[in-house]
Amino acid sequence: MKTKKQLFDALVRGNPDPDHKIFRPILMHFAARFAGYTYGQFASDYKVLVESNIKCAEHFDLDMVGVISDPYRETSAFGARVEFPPEAVPVCLDKVIKTPEDVGGLKNPDVYKNERTLDRIRAAEYFQQLLKGTYPVIGWIEGPLAEACDLAGVSEMLMMLMIDPDTSERLLDKCVVTAKDFAKAQIEAGCDIIGMGDAICSQIDQVTYDAFVRDRQKEIIDFIHESGAMVKLHICGDITHLLPSIRKVGADIVDLDWQVDFDHAYSVFGDEVILTGNVDPVLVKDLSEREVFKKTRELLSKVHGKKHILSAGCEISVLTPPGNLMAMRKASLNGGSI
Repeated sequence: MKTKKQLFDALVRGNPDPDHKIFRPILMHFAARFAGYTYGQFASDYKVLVESNIKCAEHFDLDMVGVISDPYRETSAFGARVEFPPEAVPVCLDKVIKTPEDVGGLKNPDVYKNERTLDRIRAAEYFQQLLKGTYPVIGWIEGPLAEACDLAGVSEMLMMLMIDPDTSERLLDKCVVTAKDFAKAQIEAGCDIIGMGDAICSQIDQVTYDAFVRDRQKEIIDFIHESGAMVKLHICGDITHLLPSIRKVGADIVDLDWQVDFDHAYSVFGDEVILTGNVDPVLVKDLSEREVFKKTRELLSKVHGKKHILSAGCEISVLTPPGNLMAMRKASLNGGSI
C-alpha cells in the first residue's frame, strides 16, 4: 500500500494514482475543535496543532498535514505581542511599524529564539517524529506583503505603497529575509513543502503586485527550492487578474479560491503547476452532505486529468458539519456515494 507521500510524489511527477484523489483542505479552528481543543490551544501549542491535524487526517482520509495556524508567527518574532482568545483567531496587540523611521530600526529576528516561530519549527519536527515521513508536511510562512501589513497595519501599508515607495521597499526586503530564515528552519525540521500566504495581494492591482511583490515572492520561492522543498502559494480571494504574474514566481502549487475559474487558470499555468481548490467554503458549511457531494463531483469533473489537489477555496469553517467535509472525500472516490 502506498504512503500518502508516495501518492503525492506521483501527482508531482504527473502520474497520479487513478484510484486516489489527493485531498487537502485547510484546517485550523475546525481541526482544533474536532480534536477537542480550543483554537487558542491549537495556535499556541505545537503538540495540540500536530495531534489535531493527525486526528483529522486519519478520520477524513486527508493526504497532507501542515503547521498553518495564524498569521502572527513572524510578527511576534519581530516584537509584537500576540493574544490567544480561546475560540477566535489570535490577536496582534501591537503595530511594530508606526512611523517610517521604525522601518530603519527594525531588526530581523532569530527564528529559533522566539517562542512562536520556534513552536512552529517544533511542530514540523513532531510531525516527522509521529508520521515518520509517510505524509507530506506543509510548513508555513507569511508572504512579503502580508507580513508587512501585519507589522504596519493593512490600511497603513497599502497607503505606504502609494505615498512612500522607498520605505515600503525597505520594509518588504526585511520581510523577505525573515521569510527565508523561517522557511529554511522548517525545511531543516522536516517540511517537504512550504506554504506561503500572501492573501492581501488579491486586494491590489497587477501593476502594484508586479512592482512590489512578484519578484520578492520569486526570490523566496527560489530560495526554498534551493533549500530542498516545494512551495505552495496561497492568495485567497479573486486573483484572476494576477494569474499571469503569479505564473512567473515559480510556485509548485497554487491555491485557487472559489471566485477563480479553473479552466482559465489552467490556460494560464498549463501543466507546470498543481492547482488546489476550490469549492466555496461557505457552501461546504451551509449545504447538506448530498449537496456538498454534488458540488465536489462537479468540480472534479472539470479538473479531470489535470494536476489538482481537492480542497475548499480557503479554510474550512469551524462551523462546518464534519459530515460535509467527509462528503468531499467521498465525492473524490471512485464509486463513492452519500
